[in-house]
Amino acid sequence: MSADKPFGSASFRARALLLGARLDLRNWPEAETLARAPLTAKLAGDGIAVLFRYGVAVLLNAAGDAERALRERLAPLMEHRYSSPEAEELEVRVDQTRPEGLQDGALVLQSASLERLQLVAEALSKSVLLAHYEARLAADFDRIEPLALELERRGRFGGRTREHLKRIGALLLIESRMVGRAEIGDKPEVLWEHPRLERLNALLEDEFEIRERLAALDRKLELVARAERTLVDLMSTRHALRVEWYIVALIAFEIGLILYGMWRV
Repeated sequence: MSADKPFGSASFRARALLLGARLDLRNWPEAETLARAPLTAKLAGDGIAVLFRYGVAVLLNAAGDAERALRERLAPLMEHRYSSPEAEELEVRVDQTRPEGLQDGALVLQSASLERLQLVAEALSKSVLLAHYEARLAADFDRIEPLALELERRGRFGGRTREHLKRIGALLLIESRMVGRAEIGDKPEVLWEHPRLERLNALLEDEFEIRERLAALDRKLELVARAERTLVDLMSTRHALRVEWYIVALIAFEIGLILYGMWRV
């Protein structure tokens, strides 16, 4: 790989695909591996792929046949494979004479070193993962709003406790995947060995608004989770009150039987 003309070209396309919930990459062949953190592999032709265990594959200068072959190869390694993968694309240009950053709809890099490409792939992978969870939380907001309106107007709402508990579990899973598996808010491992790329990483995070989107997503997660917990608490209180009324009715019925027996005597 040339430092100034990657893949024999000064311009190429980066394409991030969110294929599933998790990728098992432990047994990826060393002969096809360019780097391990993150895992960077050679593709057929001149392309490379940067693979992340949270289910994202970022393809750089990959032909259509190479992408299809990689997706078929990753399918048995995938946990909870998505039927329609989330995708995000970015044009990348290598030009030593221009400052690094997004210009005219393309990302300009001053060189195409492997560590630079890994940073680009990591930022793009986090962006596509955030887009996926942003869409999921938007759907959760759409479900909660009618319940809140019903609660405001009628003082009650429908639904079952199990349904809300499932949603709480889904929200906890999203948070776990973002914080524990994807480590979206953490510093990329590449920077530990190449601290000189801190500026490029900060530029990429700023261009993709990684930290701002993560903070907004955290707030939405907290709000939706609090709403679901409140609904579960209200339903539990309603069920407890109903049980208390059943107990009162049983006691009244028993007293009635005693009084009836005394009257018959």
